[in-house]
Amino acid sequence: MKRSILTLIPLLLGLYSLAPGAEPLIVKLAYVGEPGTSALAGVRQGLSEANVQGRFLGQEYRLEVLPPAAAEQDLSGEGGFAAVIAALPAPALLSLARGNPDLPVFNITAREDDLRDACLPNLLHVIPSERMLRDAEAQWRRKHPDSGARAHAWDEHFRKYAASQLNKRFREDQGIPMDDEAWAGWAAARMVADLVARRQSADPEGLLAALRGRIDFDGQKGVKMNFRPNGQLSQVIFLVENGRVVGEAPVRGVAGAAGLESLGKSECPAS
Repeated sequence: MKRSILTLIPLLLGLYSLAPGAEPLIVKLAYVGEPGTSALAGVRQGLSEANVQGRFLGQEYRLEVLPPAAAEQDLSGEGGFAAVIAALPAPALLSLARGNPDLPVFNITAREDDLRDACLPNLLHVIPSERMLRDAEAQWRRKHPDSGARAHAWDEHFRKYAASQLNKRFREDQGIPMDDEAWAGWAAARMVADLVARRQSADPEGLLAALRGRIDFDGQKGVKMNFRPNGQLSQVIFLVENGRVVGEAPVRGVAGAAGLESLGKSECPAS
């Protein structure tokens, strides 16, 4: 008789469990930004979930919360960080990324298009750009001219693709609804954890190379997400009106074959 998948899961996880007496792989992440924000709550949620997985895989995730002034510091030395997740204004974010070129730096709050045009190789934008949001709204209004829907990276009322479970977990654990920046923080932490689990390594240079490849990240949006040449994460955008999700962009019948690439820019400006 065939075993059910529920019976096999513990056996499969056991293959990757930490051997008795072995030391876990410590994965350190830095958050640079103001405390008490939904963005930081999202990062904490992502790492909490990563540590549940990590108990089976011999990995332990730790977070160090640093003030915005740390954007001017060298974080690539004794800190031993695998990556930095930043909730900073654009100028500080650029300074942080330029000062730590060997560390992956995730942008989870700054939406400025100019940041994407800077095309720094280690700067990865999880939050959608202003142009992505404008393009999503423009597509939606071509099909629904009387709609006042606004574009968002996330909404607590989204239910498909296990999003309802994510929203429920987040509200129960963090005590607030998941918004755009909370989702971006969660997604950045989960991307790191997924790649560390896959690679069994947390070295920042290898992690950055992997992030710049095809990661096919599942962020509960129903599509496989990857970073574009300009560092922007391709993703579905939600159209929200009167407290509910009324649609998703790319909008069918409007975006055409370009799909996700119809939202915002993908390439770096010509030099």
